[in-house]
Parts: sequence; C-alpha cells; structure tokens
Amino acid sequence: MNWESLYNLFGIKDFIYYISSSQLQEMLFPVRLVFIFCSIFFLAFVIYFMLNSSWLQYKFLEDVTEFFSWQAYGAREISKRLDKIKKRIDEGGESEMKLALIDADDFLEETLDDRGYEGKSFEEMLNKAEALIKPIFKDVQKAHEARNSIVYDPNYKLSKEDAKRMMDVYEKAISGIGTA
Repeated sequence: MNWESLYNLFGIKDFIYYISSSQLQEMLFPVRLVFIFCSIFFLAFVIYFMLNSSWLQYKFLEDVTEFFSWQAYGAREISKRLDKIKKRIDEGGESEMKLALIDADDFLEETLDDRGYEGKSFEEMLNKAEALIKPIFKDVQKAHEARNSIVYDPNYKLSKEDAKRMMDVYEKAISGIGTA
C-alpha cells in the first residue's frame, strides 16, 4: 500500500483540495482580515504599554547597573541609607542614636517586606528570613527588643557602644537580606 492509496482511503486528498479551493478561500477572506486586524491591534497594544510602563526601563537599568558596578542592584542605595544612619549614631547624642536605631529597625522591616518575607509582625517576618541571617539571628532579635524598649520606655539608657553594636547587627542583617 502506497501513500496515494492512503490519501484516497481516508479522503485526505479531497479534504486538501477542498480547503485550498478558491471558493473556500474567498469565503474565509473576511475572517482572515478580522484576525489580521486583531493581531495588529493587540501587538500595538502590547508595544504601547511596554513603552509607557517603567518595567522595561527598570529591568534594563537593573541589568546595566549590576553589570557595571559588579554589585547586586540596589546595593548602592542600601549602603547609602545605612551610612546615613551610622552617621547619625556617630555624630548625635543619645536621642539621635535612639532615632537612628529605630530607623535601622524600620529599614530592616522594609527590606524584609520588599524581599517577600511577609507576616503580621516583625518577628514573624524575621523568622521567615532566619536562613539568610542564621549567624546573627539572635542578635537581631535582641536589637529589636532594645528598639522596642527605646520606643516604649522613655527612661531607657543607650550607650554609644551599644548603639554601634546594634547598628552593626542591623547592617549585617540588611545587607544579607537586601542582596540575597
């Protein structure tokens, strides 16, 4: 049995002749036009929104920045913000140091949230990120407890050494989570 006899057996030859006939092609021409116009419309729609959104710019900027700086995207911004907080600790009095530590704790919470570690409380978010900050996890918990004491106890005393130690813990945690 050869191919031609199989074509005739299943009627494939007749079907091919039918779908390639000029009569059917003339009947389907309006349908083809509708599909072509829809395709052009949706292609234009996609191009318009890609050009007007910041997603492409963000992705391109992210890649170029990582390539030329040899750092993870956003590492420079993290470093700048941490330097600003550390400067407040070095130059300020006790009240300025307390505010700087509160700011560092808030920055850690923002970093956790930005990286997808969601939770109802800071502690819950921190527990989800424990694997990233395993060596300093207990220190971060202690620093957060001290931050809570600063917020809720107006008589809480904070030394410059304690503030610098807690800031180092926050810096390691933020850097570990922010660049992961």
